Amino acid sequence: MPSPDDVLAGAALADAVREVERHVAAAGWDAPVRVFALVRTAAALAAEPALADQLDAAVLEGARHQPWHLTSVEQEGLPAAVDLEQLLASLAWPPTVDGVALTVERVVLPPAAEEGLPADPAAAQAALLDHPDRQDVRMAVGVLRTGHAWCAVRTRANDVDDQVLQGSDLVPGLVEALRATLD
Repeated sequence: MPSPDDVLAGAALADAVREVERHVAAAGWDAPVRVFALVRTAAALAAEPALADQLDAAVLEGARHQPWHLTSVEQEGLPAAVDLEQLLASLAWPPTVDGVALTVERVVLPPAAEEGLPADPAAAQAALLDHPDRQDVRMAVGVLRTGHAWCAVRTRANDVDDQVLQGSDLVPGLVEALRATLD
């Protein structure tokens, strides 16, 4: 049975990933990869008291009563990378960062549709973008050093907050890749 602290950490991560996903969704589709450091709000406030002036009252109240309340800090100026794998391989976090979240958009097809894609990468991408069964999805994935993970997946076809699919293992490959950035 999980400890109370373990339950609080998992719930705080789920809240943080939902918040990141809604924040990114408000900016619309066709966005680049966005990366967020996740830090315990109370610890961030203890290290930087002036941060209190930048946070709203509800966040400050949450930090006072919830030891695992998390604040997301978007990372600007990410290193140039050819692809997501290269970007993640270039990330490392100091011990003061409790976790990391990332949003990325992808085009997905049913498995049968992928069988007919051309071998040439450029032609395959063009075919993907023109395929009638394609689904545009935005994935928000977060992990904590504790091992917790949470994912939120929104489709362009159902672009409303109450249609976001959520769970701890929706995007296992991305969860593992994010965990590796914390090692």
